[in-house]
Amino acid sequence: METEQTEKEAIRAASAEVSHEFKTLINADDLDSLKQSQHLILGRLQDSNAVLSHFNEYSEHCFSEVSGDFSRNTRLLRSMKSDLDYIFQKLRSMKSRILATYPDAFPDDSTGEVVDRRLDLEIPQLH
Repeated sequence: METEQTEKEAIRAASAEVSHEFKTLINADDLDSLKQSQHLILGRLQDSNAVLSHFNEYSEHCFSEVSGDFSRNTRLLRSMKSDLDYIFQKLRSMKSRILATYPDAFPDDSTGEVVDRRLDLEIPQLH
C-alpha cells in the first residue's frame, strides 16, 4: 500500500515537472497572438457562413419561382419534337410514294439517305 502511494506521488511530481517545463517552452505572447488569430478566423468563417446561408435561401426562392416555367417549357419542347418527328416521317413517306410514282420528280442528289444531324433533346449533352 505504501509503495502504491509513493508511486502515485512520484507520477504526480513527474506530471507537474513536465507541465512546468512545457509551459516554459511556450511564449505567452505567442499564445495570445494565436488565440487572437483563431478568434479572427472564427469571425470570418461565421460571416462567410451567414452570407452563404443567405445566398442559398435566395437561390432556393429563385428556383421555386422558375421551376414551373422550366417544367412547362420542357413539356412543350418535347411535344414539339414529337410533332416534328411525325411531320418529317410523313414527309419521308410522301417523298418515297412520289418517287415510286414519278421517278424523275426529284434531282438525283436529293434522293439519297439524309442523315439526321439534329441534337436529341432526350439525351443530356456534355459540354
